[in-house]
Amino acid sequence: MGRVDLDELDKRLLDGFQRDFPLSPHPFREIAAQLGVDEETVMGRLRVLQDAGLVSRVGAIVAPQRAGWSTLAAMAVPISRLNEVAELISAYPEVNHNYEREHRLNIWFVVTGPDKIRVAEVLREIETRAGIAVLDLPMLEAYRLDLGFPLQWN
Repeated sequence: MGRVDLDELDKRLLDGFQRDFPLSPHPFREIAAQLGVDEETVMGRLRVLQDAGLVSRVGAIVAPQRAGWSTLAAMAVPISRLNEVAELISAYPEVNHNYEREHRLNIWFVVTGPDKIRVAEVLREIETRAGIAVLDLPMLEAYRLDLGFPLQWN
């Protein structure tokens, strides 16, 4: 991950499209038109922002268990191995995100897959490769959280 100096276009892109992403055959073209640039510029800037770690993913959020399967998982990772295990977890395309918590269970992550079987396989692989137990916390009740928020620019 490299350092990126955000320009006005980056800020407008990051702030303006956390919600209501265009559902069309050419969503990046629609975003580009709203920003007054071309589609290639939008896609290029998003790639730079992802490579820099400022954007984790670009895509739709689908209601849980409506298209595939997902689960929340947690691990108690020794502090000395925190970065190593977080990188191992993040290497799986089925992992949406992982984050550190101040708790005995200090790494939490969400795994999605085409079905319950693949999600269980990913959890087992992570557990085996890390040598640390993975706690599977399947959803019992769905809550919708709005994860979009206005960013503060200096």
